[in-house]
Amino acid sequence: MSGPHPAVAACRVAVRDALGDLELGTRIWVACSGGPDSLALAAAASYVGRKHGYLVGAIIVDHGLQPDSAVVAERAAHQVRRAGIHTVHIEKVIVGRSGGQEAAAREARYTALEARIDREGGLAPLLLTGHTMDDQAETVLLALARGSGARALSGIPARRGRIVRPFLNVRRKDTMMACEALGLDPWHDPTNTIEDGPRRSALRSKVMPAMIEVLGPGVVSGLARSAALLQADADELDRQARSAMGTSVSTVRSDEWRCDMLAALPDAIRTRMLKMLAENRGAGPLTATHVAALDSLVTAWKGQGAISLPGGFEARREYGRLVISHPSEEERRP
Repeated sequence: MSGPHPAVAACRVAVRDALGDLELGTRIWVACSGGPDSLALAAAASYVGRKHGYLVGAIIVDHGLQPDSAVVAERAAHQVRRAGIHTVHIEKVIVGRSGGQEAAAREARYTALEARIDREGGLAPLLLTGHTMDDQAETVLLALARGSGARALSGIPARRGRIVRPFLNVRRKDTMMACEALGLDPWHDPTNTIEDGPRRSALRSKVMPAMIEVLGPGVVSGLARSAALLQADADELDRQARSAMGTSVSTVRSDEWRCDMLAALPDAIRTRMLKMLAENRGAGPLTATHVAALDSLVTAWKGQGAISLPGGFEARREYGRLVISHPSEEERRP
């Protein structure tokens, strides 16, 4: 008796390995758009769930950004049920404008997903998303083009909190073959092919094929491998920065730190620590420009005044100390 199609088997193994040994009855949710990646993930999660006794459901988010978005969502729900998942929720959201449409849609999507998971409860629920190796490679290239640091270049994490991404070692072509082998009919997002679509769409349809033609098919796995290596490095540097935050760089007050001790830290640790200190105070998220300005107060101070930070905060240097405060806090002080 022959086994499953190799692509189907690869998807199932990826999900099984990503989940590890969970308790019987663990609630597993699949974020599904109806596209080939998330639909292949739904089918694999359904199979693994039946084998290991997990409770598997799917959540479909209708962003309302296209005239037929409700139809697409219902179509996705139908395909998810064909994939073996019968607990399906469709969440309709309103996408704002902050940070651009793509970022706003992502924010609305994850807010809706988390809210549904919280409402449903259950044993240690996890959320699976269908990001593939190709998505990882594209993310690294976008970060590289922006001049980002190691954390951004490390790409999409395999796990963050209760969000798990089993397919980061699975190619997009394999999810498409898995859907075909299972008789599933995925939806193909038209914004992935239109000329004036999102930047990632142009990268996917134009840049990546050109890179593969010039550098060979191994470029995708190479970029993903680089992301994994950088992720390990970034995790360790972040750990050291957090450790340094617990040393004597702080003063009696919780909003100021000794510049001489900050300046003595290695650049990679100090800049991460400055970002953490500011964001822990509520001033965030910080950009590379903000971090560089903070660092100049510590290592290249020539009498420059305060710098503005997100959230209405400001940073300044006083008597050899870095102070991060909010005007409202200053007013309350005696």
